[in-house]
Amino acid sequence: MRFGSHVSIKEGYSGAALRAIEMGALAFQYFPKNPRALSVKEFNKQDTLACRKISEENNLVSISHSPYPTNLTATKEKRQQVIDSLLNDLDISNACGSIGVVVHFGKQMESLNRVESYKVMIDALNQVLSVWDGSCKILLENTAGTPGSMGTTMEELVQIRKLTDNPEKIGFCLDTCHAFSSGLWNGDNLDEFIAKGEELSFFNHLEAIHLNNSKYATESGKDRHANLFVNGYIKEKQLKSFILQPTFRDVPFILETPDDEGIKHEEEIAHLYEKFG
Repeated sequence: MRFGSHVSIKEGYSGAALRAIEMGALAFQYFPKNPRALSVKEFNKQDTLACRKISEENNLVSISHSPYPTNLTATKEKRQQVIDSLLNDLDISNACGSIGVVVHFGKQMESLNRVESYKVMIDALNQVLSVWDGSCKILLENTAGTPGSMGTTMEELVQIRKLTDNPEKIGFCLDTCHAFSSGLWNGDNLDEFIAKGEELSFFNHLEAIHLNNSKYATESGKDRHANLFVNGYIKEKQLKSFILQPTFRDVPFILETPDDEGIKHEEEIAHLYEKFG
């Protein structure tokens, strides 16, 4: 099984891969650039090629995460900025040899209803993917929120992918905290969750899992990640059942848990391999 975590690129993309190896990981995630802003970054191509080479030589897989302001339902004034930034993310991540770029599902726009917001989202994806020709995919991520909030169901992710012009360039990233927050997976409905995902062919396009516990109860609508085996509302036996699902055997698990609350990512990764690896 592949376990890993988010790592910094302060030592470059190749440094991020080396850090993952130091941590005993077989997978990692990184921000391709400043996570707080939409921008187009000039990047060191030798560094990205080194990242790719290190990963290939050490059986590492990676994904990247688009900056937080990346919004597929952005207003017209910001939409081109989002598109240009996302194309840049794809370019960097492709050069690093990454599977895909995680992008949060869009939010319902204040001035539009949900169906119209979906249309804006599909149009943004079409604009990006009509000019993107690399192997790196956009990985749509389920959102946290109260039950029924936009982006919290597998049906939505599957349908948005189907309605784009280039569905083969889109995969999914499933966040366990977000799923727990929305009640999509409440810890006790795993059989029903797996059956629904298989019915929808959601898992056929699942490329990565964000493995996070939750600081709040299921259906709380709150997106606050907790460490896996302490101080979280998802019980260890529930996490164990989820992780050991045959459906997820070949999917990398990436931690986005707190790294500054007494438990380091390398400790959690070692614990995961000890228990399940």
